[in-house]
Order: sequence, then structure tokens, then C-alpha cells
Amino acid sequence: MGEYILEMKNITKTFPGVKALDNVNLKVKKGQIHALVGENGAGKSTLMNVLSGIYPYGTYTGDILFNGSKCRFKDIKDSEHFGIAIIHQELALSPYMTIAENIFLGNECAKNRIIDWDETHQKAIRLMQKVGLKERHNALIKDIGVGKQQLVEIAKALSKDVKLLILDEPTAALNDEDSDNLLNLLTELNEKQGITCIIISHKLNEVTKISDEITVLRDGATIETLIKGQDEITEGRIIKGMVGRELIDRFPKRTPKIGQIGLEVKDWVVYDPANEDKMKIKNVSFHVKKGEIVGIAGLMGAGRTELAMSIFGRAYGKKIDGKLVKDGKEIRPKNVSEAIKEGMAYVTEDRKTAGLVLIDDIKANITLASLDKISKHHVIDDNREIHVAEEYRKKLRIKSSSILQKAGNLSGGNQQKVVVSKWIFSEPDVLFLDEPTRGIDVGAKYEIYTIIHQLADEGKSIVLISSELPEILGMCDRVYVMNEGKIVGEMDKEDACQESIMRCILQSGPG
Repeated sequence: MGEYILEMKNITKTFPGVKALDNVNLKVKKGQIHALVGENGAGKSTLMNVLSGIYPYGTYTGDILFNGSKCRFKDIKDSEHFGIAIIHQELALSPYMTIAENIFLGNECAKNRIIDWDETHQKAIRLMQKVGLKERHNALIKDIGVGKQQLVEIAKALSKDVKLLILDEPTAALNDEDSDNLLNLLTELNEKQGITCIIISHKLNEVTKISDEITVLRDGATIETLIKGQDEITEGRIIKGMVGRELIDRFPKRTPKIGQIGLEVKDWVVYDPANEDKMKIKNVSFHVKKGEIVGIAGLMGAGRTELAMSIFGRAYGKKIDGKLVKDGKEIRPKNVSEAIKEGMAYVTEDRKTAGLVLIDDIKANITLASLDKISKHHVIDDNREIHVAEEYRKKLRIKSSSILQKAGNLSGGNQQKVVVSKWIFSEPDVLFLDEPTRGIDVGAKYEIYTIIHQLADEGKSIVLISSELPEILGMCDRVYVMNEGKIVGEMDKEDACQESIMRCILQSGPG
């Protein structure tokens, strides 16, 4: 048996009306990669926030032993002093500062309170080499991709002499190549430098690939810990532990009832708002029928989000040209409000920044896009708003203490359900779903898929944008493939497969 670097014993953490952790136990061996999995709201992030001091000693019960010593962390600085570093899903980097400045932010190389820039730059370059980050040390964070920003966060952790590195959904926003690079780096840090890692992830294929042990949480309690080489570790076994039952089908069964064309987009052109000479969407034409789920597949940067946002009331882009024909009539929504009135809705990929008002409650978020439905003479009917919010909370099984719980305090999956509720309540005819299940667990995914099917069965025209090809293939009746701002392929469900989609992308080449 390896020596335990971390033991968390009988950890219980309660929020108003909710027991987030109920006597949770976690043991992590030194020099291993330990995965923490569970449904959204199972308590994974809460447990790591307890460990890192974000929830300080005294706000929970139970004991934390690190390297055999009992720890009572008052804040995150306290845990960092012991060599514990946490990298959250939402990266804590300053976009207008350089890579080097971000690496040492709060941990500056200083003498007599004056920053030594030569030492800062030299150390930053060494750390960047260690994590395989091939960028200039003085490049601004805003100018590098999300995958590279993750490497900056890891370099930042290494600058603090990290012994235990915690990563919360590190690959949620990364493409396959960046995900593989990051996982390889974690394995390398683990094998060559002996850094112990705890990884929280919903991507079970990644978890089974790199983890030595996997602990499953469900409803704030520890279910089991699976050990590589000792237990049978399969995605099915992990899912059963997470949801409490076997999930035989990842996608609900459906018999499509497809009608007339609901929305047709003709020769759509969009220019980059930051550079009006750069065309982002290049003469794109496509259609979606009533009762049909149409997928838009493509690599990150293909222009899928820009396409959807520009159609949805010109929420993105400049010099937009082309035609939108809905139910046989041309429509010209100039802004988001007009798009909503025309029966369109857009579930954004970025629920925290663009999808929700995090400091407001569930009730206000659900009704936000359709206040006219709960108002009379511009005065909100509170009883009607409460009734609507309770109805959607029940219908979409949003786990919360009440409809008055702040959206920012919900788990990722439940936040996503609030965003979806908001747009269903607006009663759209055409619904764009941009990465609707990013960063949420298999159980919550299945529930969202069921809702999408119900909307299609009601005759809605649905456009699903996803970077996960199994999701596109499992959910869609027809698939368009985008690359470099153009549609480069179209295929029916029967002809669509991962190989045919990737072939379209690779054969299209640079645009």
C-alpha cells in the first residue's frame, strides 16, 4: 500500500437548506492520479473547496490530514503554503497581463517589495518549458487559446512548489488535441516529478485512461473507490455508481416526426467585429425543418457559434448579409429582442457569462427573456412568476433548495437546466443549442437530451452545435459539417459517422 498524502475523514458541509457533503471520506495515495467523479451537485467541487480552504475550517465538520498532519486551513493561501493548488474550471487569469505576470500573480519574485523582472521572466520561461508551453513569456493571456491558458495555470501551480494538484474539469472547454496534450502533461508531471493529482471530470474515457484510483460521489456521499488493476473499471460501472442505476442507452430513443422547413438561411455572410476586413462566415446556406434536430459539427474555431449568434438577432458580427426565411416568410431581426419576438432562441455555450445572471435567483433567470408573459401594464405578476418558476423547476428536475436559490450557487448541470428553462418558456419555434451539455454529467445529459426530444416532438426546429461527435451522431436527424466559416458537408443520420465528419473537415482544407 502506498503512503497516503491526503485523508479527508467524515467531511460534512451544509448550505442553507442543503446538505452538500454527508460524511464524505477520501484517501489519496502519494504519487498517484486520483479521479473524483459524480453527477452535477454530487459534492465534488464542494469537497475540493473544503480541502483548499475556500470553505475554511469551522464551516464544515470532519478532519483533513495532509502528509499525516491534521490541517485546519483558514483560506486558500493557507493550503498553498502546504503545497496544495487548485485549478478551477473557470480559469483565474488576468487577460490583459502577460503569461509571466500571471504565473507569479500573488507570488511575485520581489526583493524589498520591488519586483525583480529579470528573475520573473527567467523563472517563467523555465516553468513554461516544463509544461510544454511554446509561447512568448510576454504574450498577453487574451491572445492565447484556452488550452494554453490551462498550461499557464499549471505553470502557476508549479511555481508554488505544488505537492497536490487539483484540477476541476480541466478539459471541459478544450478540443480533443488540447485535451490529449493536457492529460499527457499530467501523466508526465506525475511520473517524472512525483506530483500527486486529483482530477474532477465528466469525461469518463479520460478518467479511465489516466487514473490510478477513482472515487465516486453521489448526493454528497462517498459510494466507492475503484482501484486500477484490482477492480473492473468500465464507464458502465462508473455510471452505475454515479446515478445509482445502469444507464444502458446514453441517448433516449425517438421516432422523428419531421414536417415543413421551419428556418432557411441563405448565403449568410458575417465579418469579424474586431477586424471588419476578415470574413468569419462565408456564404453559408442551410435549413432545418419542424420537428427536426439538425447538428452542426466542426472543430473549435470553425465558426459554429459565430453563425448561430449572428442569426440570433445579430448578437455577433459586422456587415452581416444574407436571408433568413422562417415558415416561408423572410424575417429581419435587427437585435436579440426582435429575434425572440420572431420565435427564435439561443442557448449559449457560456452559461455563466452570457446565459445567467449568477447573483439573481432561479425564478428571475427563468422568466428573464419573457417578462411580457408574466406582466400586465409593465408590472410583473409575482404569483404568476412563482408559478412558472416552480413549474419549470419540477419539469426539468432542477436540484435546488427553492426557486429563490441564487443561480451562481447551483451545480453546472442545474445551471444549464435553468438556461434551457428560460428559453423553453419563451416558446420559440427555432431553438439553437450551443454545446448544451458541456461540463455536465451523463445523468444530467440524458435529462437534457430527453427535453430536446420533447421539443422536437412538439414541432420545434432545433439546431444542435456540439464538439462531441457521439452527441451529434446520437441526437441528430441530419448533420452539417463546418470548417473555416463554411459548410463543407451535409449528411443524413444513416450516413453520418465520426470518420465521414472528420473526412469532410480534412478534405475541405484551409478556407
